Amino acid sequence: MIDATEQINAVQRTVGSRTLEAGDARVSTVSQTYHATLEDLWDACTNAERIPRWFLPISGDLRLHGRYQLEGNAGGAIETCDPPHRFTATWEYGNEVSWIEVRLTPVDAERTRFELDHIAHVDQDRWAQFGPGAVGVGWDLGLLGLASYLAGDGSGVSPEQSVEWSASDEGRRFMELSSQLWGEASTAAGTDADEAKAAAERTTAFYTGAPTA
Repeated sequence: MIDATEQINAVQRTVGSRTLEAGDARVSTVSQTYHATLEDLWDACTNAERIPRWFLPISGDLRLHGRYQLEGNAGGAIETCDPPHRFTATWEYGNEVSWIEVRLTPVDAERTRFELDHIAHVDQDRWAQFGPGAVGVGWDLGLLGLASYLAGDGSGVSPEQSVEWSASDEGRRFMELSSQLWGEASTAAGTDADEAKAAAERTTAFYTGAPTA
């Protein structure tokens, strides 16, 4: 089984901002280098037959200007596509719209770096309550799924195992560590350390059901 701590430490997390036409937005960035060629990683991230093997069932038209829908989660429109290096899409969940930008960069002939920006207008009250971990923990789980799938040896967490695994001690520890590190990334971006820690604890409680202090 993929070690939760090892996977957490394989991921880089940063928090920043970006100015859009509608105003300032928060940017949560997650990245990891995988043992996969650029072409194979691109296909794993864009092929409707492969995406459910590590993420969620998906339907729609997965091409430029097409729309997609992840089962039980977000949907949206593919806004730009530059295969096999980059695509951007809207991320529409409920009545809210944010954006994702995925970039793939070859490290060498056998390894490729995956990087994802989640760009969202977040009101100050919600940011103070949960910080970047509100979306960041979910993306950490997504990268875990991708790492598990690319390992190809059954050592990871498959989508079919994800619900049971998330309720296990290891799964809860994974989400706790993810939330903690997103709090540290928030602090590094300028958030008061005590405020970032409190937001991370609330995020941990949201994902794991653990009581807050």
